[in-house]
Amino acid sequence: MRCLVVSDLHYALPQFDWLTSVAPRYDLIVFAGDALDVGSMVDFSAQTLVVQKYLQRVADKTQLIFCSGNHDLDFRSESGEKVARWIERLHKLGIACDGDALVIGDTLYSVFPWWDGPSVKERLIAQLSADATRRATRRWIWAHHAPPRDSQTSWSGKQSFGDTELTDWIAQYSPDVVISGHVHQSPFVENGSWADRVGSTWIFNSGRQYGSPPAYIVIDTAIGEALWISAMGAQSVRLDAPLPRPIPSLHALPNWFEPAP
Repeated sequence: MRCLVVSDLHYALPQFDWLTSVAPRYDLIVFAGDALDVGSMVDFSAQTLVVQKYLQRVADKTQLIFCSGNHDLDFRSESGEKVARWIERLHKLGIACDGDALVIGDTLYSVFPWWDGPSVKERLIAQLSADATRRATRRWIWAHHAPPRDSQTSWSGKQSFGDTELTDWIAQYSPDVVISGHVHQSPFVENGSWADRVGSTWIFNSGRQYGSPPAYIVIDTAIGEALWISAMGAQSVRLDAPLPRPIPSLHALPNWFEPAP
């Protein structure tokens, strides 16, 4: 399976146009949160409608997984927690999103929401426990917007902005892969990275760049390789080998990867 990973597009419509155009090239797209932008001058409810249409177009072309990020929260629940209520519409479109777990081939994908308080956090913990019973011998991949704390994928250049609880959950369940975003600078700063390992778990964060295309990751599970492409160039890691530090830059893209025209 060939999977495209993006995150933190923050209502950058040229990047959504690119995502729509390349969608047919991939068996799966994982969008790891922050489709919207709370700092945009565009009305937030209008953003949700536009992004929903884009995500529907992507889902019409390939399998799509979307987990909410902190910029995607548009409603305050009865308990006072901020939640991404607009994502309920994505469920109705058949897009796998917050709270979902799906099996594709030999892989179980768990999709977790951004949590802003104890109620959503408790539901997330319950989902972790339930999904763990479905893992069996399958590969287990999580979509969770924030990367774990004290990982190179959560390093901003000054401090870690990762999730401490996620670090604990990884230690408890040992998923094979966690796909995240949230910390835009990580792949681009000293001591940061787009790829890391916490125990046996691979962590990926594509980072954020302006313009089109966005920074992105392609994971080919059959070949066993993950490729990161950005304006800074390209890097790759073998999923069946130790993680080199630092990850060397590629002089040429791997033969298996076909770049978009």
